[in-house]
Amino acid sequence: MAAEIPPDVSALWQSLSPAVRAALIESESNQASSANDDKDAKSGLQGRRAKASTGPRMDDTAANLIGGASFEKRTKNPGWIKVRADVYDAVKERRQKELDGKIPVDIAVTLPDGKTLSEDKEGTKFQAWRTTPFDVAATVSRGLADNASVARVTYVAYVADYDPEEDGMGGVDTLADSMAELTVEDKPDEEKSGLTLLWDMNRPLVGSVSKMEFLKFEDDVDARTVFWHSSAHVLGEALERLYGARLTIGPPLAGGFYYDSYMGDSASDGAFKEEDYQPVEAEVQKIVKEKQKFERLVVTKEEALDMFAGNPFKEQIISTKIPDGTRTTVYRCGDLVDLCRGPHVPNTGRIKAFATTRHSATNWLGDTENDSLQRMYGISFPDKKMLKAWQENQEKAKERDHRRIAQQQDLVMFHELSAGSAFWLPHGARIYNKLISFIKEHYWKRGYDEIITPNVYNLDLWHQSGHAMHYKDAMFCFDVEGKEWAMKPMNCPGHCLMFAGKIRSYRDLPIRFADFGVLHRNELSGALSGLTRVRRFQQDDAHIYCREDQIEQEVLGALDFMKSVYTTFGMTYKLELSTRPKKALGDKELWDRAEAALARAMDAFAGKGGWRENPGDGAFYGPKIDIKVMDAMERVHQCATVQLDFQLPIRFGLEYNTGSKEEGEQFARPVMVHRAMLGSVERMFAVLCEHYGGKWPLWLSPRQVMVVPVHKEWNDYCQEVRDKLHNEGFYCDVDLSKATFQKKVRNAQIDQYNFQLVVGEAEAKNGTVNIRTRDNKVEGEKKVDELIEYLKQLRAEYK
Repeated sequence: MAAEIPPDVSALWQSLSPAVRAALIESESNQASSANDDKDAKSGLQGRRAKASTGPRMDDTAANLIGGASFEKRTKNPGWIKVRADVYDAVKERRQKELDGKIPVDIAVTLPDGKTLSEDKEGTKFQAWRTTPFDVAATVSRGLADNASVARVTYVAYVADYDPEEDGMGGVDTLADSMAELTVEDKPDEEKSGLTLLWDMNRPLVGSVSKMEFLKFEDDVDARTVFWHSSAHVLGEALERLYGARLTIGPPLAGGFYYDSYMGDSASDGAFKEEDYQPVEAEVQKIVKEKQKFERLVVTKEEALDMFAGNPFKEQIISTKIPDGTRTTVYRCGDLVDLCRGPHVPNTGRIKAFATTRHSATNWLGDTENDSLQRMYGISFPDKKMLKAWQENQEKAKERDHRRIAQQQDLVMFHELSAGSAFWLPHGARIYNKLISFIKEHYWKRGYDEIITPNVYNLDLWHQSGHAMHYKDAMFCFDVEGKEWAMKPMNCPGHCLMFAGKIRSYRDLPIRFADFGVLHRNELSGALSGLTRVRRFQQDDAHIYCREDQIEQEVLGALDFMKSVYTTFGMTYKLELSTRPKKALGDKELWDRAEAALARAMDAFAGKGGWRENPGDGAFYGPKIDIKVMDAMERVHQCATVQLDFQLPIRFGLEYNTGSKEEGEQFARPVMVHRAMLGSVERMFAVLCEHYGGKWPLWLSPRQVMVVPVHKEWNDYCQEVRDKLHNEGFYCDVDLSKATFQKKVRNAQIDQYNFQLVVGEAEAKNGTVNIRTRDNKVEGEKKVDELIEYLKQLRAEYK
């Protein structure tokens, strides 16, 4: 599938300061990795890609090691905290003089139900530069004001004396590409125009509002992101107070947050330890009890450099990512002042429950040649019951972690000599191959043609497709006879070459190319995570080339394919239609027609109201359907996808004969549909491993039947039974060990054999077996041939 280049910056990413966003090159993989075993959870550098010339940098001239003497030893409440606060107070006085010159004009605020308010309960008029979202919420109900984490506002227009540049809201996100690394899975429901923003509850409004929403932690992904972002600041404040840590970046994640700190070199003894968790949590509780207000302040570049003097990491962000003559913002809570775009919760008292979850080593900007940093992760909630429920779920997740199960069941191994590439052991390969066979069975029924394409290409191919410009750092490149070649990270350009390899007629369409070719992506070593982030993988990758009038039917077919797959897995799903982004390429009328075709297909498939629209969140090359599946633990996974692509057919000059005789109408451009059901087979293996908790259904199980003799006298008969089942295509073993009968049965259940067939004298005489399940349910005696037919039925029904 195509590696999407993010066309727009989501509201979540915009909630971070341009300076902080600039530094956030490498974020954590998914939060499921917090369920690692102790060794994996507390170690591992972010690392580099597997070539010396790549890796994100602030700029080409930046020195590799900049931390120096900024941290020498752990120091409580270092003096520079007070110095920074003094600078902050001085800048605040300057900004207040500017605010005093603003003219408060009457404004109106419209709520989601359509009701418009223009004054509070006492009759005081709402005014720009004075009224806050908290004031508006309190007019409705004090409980609403107290429970909302943040407001989402859509302005009618700004008042005349408001300037976003002056307010630190201008500038360009110089690292929008890095949004692809941020692990927040969900996105806002609506298109974010320049006038729709997340807004602090205590920040004065700057114009009339056509829609104001009050977002709560429990109900909205933006609210949770803001809450966890604020919690990261509280964590940072605790680290500064306790240890004098030099903070670098501290973003929210899909489920929690972290803060990276410079704690000196190995001689400083600053590295985090588990013993630090309790003091940090205790310090956070003090900060929470203080109910410190989150205060926003606009600063110039020069003021920011003065404010963060002595912290070389903040200085580098400010120097390289904030243009001269512009402004940015900082936020203060208690002793902490930090570069930040915001918004934040009103005060630290909102954070009722907090826990540190783990720590690890990392490096500044994810480059092992840069300073070593200490990363501490945390989780927080507005209610202690939520934290308790989260902790219980984490324990369950540990039990289901695919790395743990894969090791226990002897399915997969890894080795440092090929980091990020799985070694599929015999039993693991059985599952892997079965998943591929499962999809191939669908291909046969659904009219797909399987193809095989090269693994390596001249880099000219990737220049033609456009991937080299945006994706080369994530490719394995090498020299071949003086020319640059690369291992393929996706299949689509190769498929375009195959389509262009002969003249195509409108009668040939649709053409459905399916390819399980091996793909390689040069992920940063520290981003590698079990089977969910690897360097070598396969996809159930297919590309459909069709006429524009065939889009609806092909998409409907792909959705039906997806439904069949995930129903088989016992998983539910949600559909989202992501439409034309601001930076879309191609004719708007074509986009409109394609989006309408997708919408009709989704209506026919799920019914009106059975899906939601994600305006402006399509890929730059075409609209897409995002399919989010839920596993047994109600976790959301993005695996399957259906994407339209108008651009690759243009780049590769793809066309088909229309059959028309009219001049200029003889040839037309096909529409390309990227689609995958499993996505990466490796990642789907991990998802299913955790979904089933290692209890594989019979059709997918690598250990289906264990034959257990009551006594060695019946070993020969047991072998005969095993051979019969094996010849029928079942994975069957015989336990001929010297263990006791009870131990053999228990071992088979622990190893997750779906059935144990107990054999004694009666069974040997009668040509039968006595059946037990892995859950120790006794199903009784059956003829071997009857058992085989029963197992065949289960297999055919994917049970």
